[in-house]
Amino acid sequence: MFDRDALISLFHERALKFGEFTLASGRTSTYYLDSKQITLHAEGLRLVCEGLLELLTDVEYDAVSGMSIGADPIIGGLLTVAAERGVAMEGLLVRKEAKGHGTGQYVEGPAGEGSRVIVIDDVVTTGGSAMQAVNRIEDYGANVVHVVGIVDRLEGGAATFAERDLPFTSLLTIEDFGITPPDDV
Repeated sequence: MFDRDALISLFHERALKFGEFTLASGRTSTYYLDSKQITLHAEGLRLVCEGLLELLTDVEYDAVSGMSIGADPIIGGLLTVAAERGVAMEGLLVRKEAKGHGTGQYVEGPAGEGSRVIVIDDVVTTGGSAMQAVNRIEDYGANVVHVVGIVDRLEGGAATFAERDLPFTSLLTIEDFGITPPDDV
């Protein structure tokens, strides 16, 4: 069972940092969520995966995916927790650059054409990273049915997904940490 309060506490303890930061979106921020401090921590990854499985209970999907390197531990954790619960699931890893040898693919994994895929992003700002994964998965021949984030910074990501008619949910938002999103979004 997902312990939301424990995950929020762990983020405060390990991952929420204040200062001047440049985000993947190119925006600057006075805070940063170093989600790898959560997803590469045994208890943090367990909490995230339990929460995601609960969040996705009513979504029909075959596989979980996302951009390497941020989504990789989450995908592995979800596959493990799903197996423990007897839930069938596969994973797909999406590369930032095409593999330089072998098949030269952007997408790796057992889920094939027509698979219903969830795209996972650790921290969603504008949605750009997740949309890159969506595009590569669709080019691969699978169908993205939902996008999910661990934390939504409430800075436009949901609108980006809505433009493509992609449902989006997140475990947490930045407001769960007592931070108000900027007004100009």
